[in-house]
Amino acid sequence: MIFRRRLSIRSGVFGKSSVLRSNKRIAALLRRGSNALMAKRRIYDEELHAQFVTFSCYRRRRLLDHPHSRQVVMALLADGLNSHGGTCCGFVVMPDHVHAILWFTETARLGRFMQTWKSRASRQLKRFLRGQMREYAKSTERKQPFWQPKYYAINLYTQKKAKEKLDYIHLNPVRGGLVRQACDWRWSSARYYEQGRSVGVPLGWVF
Repeated sequence: MIFRRRLSIRSGVFGKSSVLRSNKRIAALLRRGSNALMAKRRIYDEELHAQFVTFSCYRRRRLLDHPHSRQVVMALLADGLNSHGGTCCGFVVMPDHVHAILWFTETARLGRFMQTWKSRASRQLKRFLRGQMREYAKSTERKQPFWQPKYYAINLYTQKKAKEKLDYIHLNPVRGGLVRQACDWRWSSARYYEQGRSVGVPLGWVF
């Protein structure tokens, strides 16, 4: 059953050491670069599990530094969920990568959803950056991709694992030194769970 549920996202509420251990592999691969992360990619989308997904900007460039760029990613996430019959349990849009917890009512939906989300965002963001940020236009070729190829996904079998990933998502901006508290980062689902506020993306807790 799908229902909305507020969860505390304060550091440590799900066991800080457990969260850090659980996400150590992802953090290490992100530091090595997205090629290393995506090379480990094995997608299991034949059962109705929620999935924790990660994808990154090409060569980990900070192509989502501009607030409008992050807002575009969020708007297309919301639109895609509606057309693909999906539920987002949590997300964060960082300057160079994106995390989300996604669930679909049918199997084999994730790949099509991700392809649509990334391709639509790529087209819109390229137009925006070329029009508003001259340095981007000067430093990139028109055929250069916006995103790293593919994406990384982890099946979430239990509520405990889902909560760990939600905590990890919301604390990303804090660990990155972008804000002091998770709720201060406007491009994530943190304010929804901590303060009950709308974040521009429809959210639901499916566990």
